[in-house]
Amino acid sequence: MNGLSLSLQRRVDAFTLDVTLEAPSGVTGIIGPSGAGKSMLLQMIAGLVHPDQGHVIFDGESLSDATMRRFIAPEHRRIGYVFQDALLFPHLSVAQNLDYGAARRTSGQCVSRDEVIDLLGLGALLARRPHHLSGGEAQRVSIGRALLSAPRLLLMDEPLSSLDPRRRADIMPFIEALHRRLDLPILYVSHNIDEIARLADRVVVLNEGRVAASGGVAGVLNQPEMQRLILGDDGAGDPAAIVEATVAAHDTAHHSTSLSLGAARINLPLLPLEVGTIVRLRIHARDVAIATEPPRHISIQNIIEAHISAIAPTGGGQCDITLSLGGVHMLKARITANAQETLGLHDGMKVWALVKSVALASGT
Repeated sequence: MNGLSLSLQRRVDAFTLDVTLEAPSGVTGIIGPSGAGKSMLLQMIAGLVHPDQGHVIFDGESLSDATMRRFIAPEHRRIGYVFQDALLFPHLSVAQNLDYGAARRTSGQCVSRDEVIDLLGLGALLARRPHHLSGGEAQRVSIGRALLSAPRLLLMDEPLSSLDPRRRADIMPFIEALHRRLDLPILYVSHNIDEIARLADRVVVLNEGRVAASGGVAGVLNQPEMQRLILGDDGAGDPAAIVEATVAAHDTAHHSTSLSLGAARINLPLLPLEVGTIVRLRIHARDVAIATEPPRHISIQNIIEAHISAIAPTGGGQCDITLSLGGVHMLKARITANAQETLGLHDGMKVWALVKSVALASGT
């Protein structure tokens, strides 16, 4: 097959990594709790760590095969690697760091120097040294250096984990641009569910060295057991649903964009996206209220007809309501057990979901 195919095993002390997966073109998100083996997996793909058993095949070429005793050195694999820290050469300028990446190129050129500078917004930074860069700027240079080595596969190991939320938000559009403009398979490791929801085409969840789930982003990350595994106690009080919608129309007079979720519609502030574009939304349960009749004279504009598909007590006098919008679309609402009893909510009941806030996870 084209893309990446692997089956790898490695034991370190009491920990064993045993992973089999396939990653075609696009962005494959790899997520899981700390210690799941995410970084170790990337290191074996890159050739920085030898597996005990297994193989790595990329576009039909065997990069390693323990049975055949085949192992291609990292520098000959044409794999770009972006680490958690930028790891730039401090004595070199940004331009010189980029040139170092180009000098490591062994064949071909997936993207020109000028395009990398434009793609990552590096033009104003070329003369600076790394100590004059912000964390987000340094990571953009690190990504550019990796791209200029002409990789056929890009590995990104939690590249935003050391950044504060503002700088993380600043660099995210540049990473999205890689996906849109370059035909380059990317494996993107993160422990942050929002990053994966925004960037990935598909997702692999690792836990204790093994694949716990894999597939489409919404299908995997909407599973309650996967949310509990990834988020742990942090996500217990704030479940969310990931839904995919289509840009249906723009209303420039009111600066809004209408998104279609099957028969339902959601309005957001005006988005610079063409009609027909698929977007991914993350809607938190805390931002969804429930009405048993169509509400009138209310400021909340996103009111969606739905049916209750499940009611699950969560303790502390609260319960989670799963709402079906028909087909594959669903929402979550967290309300008090008293509200559930007062409203007489039950499985199969027709209700109206009042969506107070919507986070745009991605636009492709």
